[in-house]
Amino acid sequence: MPAFVPDLVIGFAIGLSLGLLGGGGSILTVPALVYLVGQTPQAAVATSLAIVGANSAVGALFHQRSGVFNWKVAILFGGAGMAVAYLAVGLSKRLSPALLMVLFATLMLGIGALMLLQKHPKAPAGDQPTRTEKQTAWIALLAGAGTGFLTGILGVGGGFLIVPALVMLVGLPMYQAVGTSLAIIAANSLAGLLGHLDGPFDLGVTIFFVAAGILGTFAGSKLAHRLPAGRLRQLFAMFVILLAVFLMVDNVPKLIR
Repeated sequence: MPAFVPDLVIGFAIGLSLGLLGGGGSILTVPALVYLVGQTPQAAVATSLAIVGANSAVGALFHQRSGVFNWKVAILFGGAGMAVAYLAVGLSKRLSPALLMVLFATLMLGIGALMLLQKHPKAPAGDQPTRTEKQTAWIALLAGAGTGFLTGILGVGGGFLIVPALVMLVGLPMYQAVGTSLAIIAANSLAGLLGHLDGPFDLGVTIFFVAAGILGTFAGSKLAHRLPAGRLRQLFAMFVILLAVFLMVDNVPKLIR
């Protein structure tokens, strides 16, 4: 089997996740780059940002053409995320490879549990007090800053947090939240990548992953309206938890030696 085939398969799976769920791609990307491609965790974070950012931008374009996109929220949420993501890169570079992977696994466990237990996010009921435009803007800014922090440190786009936040906090309908989430992920990833450009970066691996990921994102965006999103999210969550346990078993001993 040619050496690039696994890269293409993994890249397609990452894009498929982004297109179907509006997030989750970076949860697969960093471990895949470390354990299957052989990159260091720091290099994997930078490469992940390029891969997930490019795939998300293409996915957002697919959704925008379908008319399921909110530019105003994307600009507010993504703008705050970009600023914090760029600043958080400095902290990521100070962490040891083992600690970085343990933190990543901890995040995966938490997100996997939330995805597994949480029902399909629903917007606030109509009988609840209506937020003012100013309140909604502040919520978008604060939530965007939080996801940007995770993006800068761990190389994750944060879609698994952004979609529920857009639905439950900002009040977007689910069909708008997925597409808008992809635009925000692309913006956060770009800011994080700019902060990592002075470190190791594998352009060849990135190109393979992005090419396959774009095909996966396109397929996912087409299937998103036809498959049971709740069931897919549960299956993906179980996989994420199993992968997190593996990362913990492999990296925690390295911290306590």
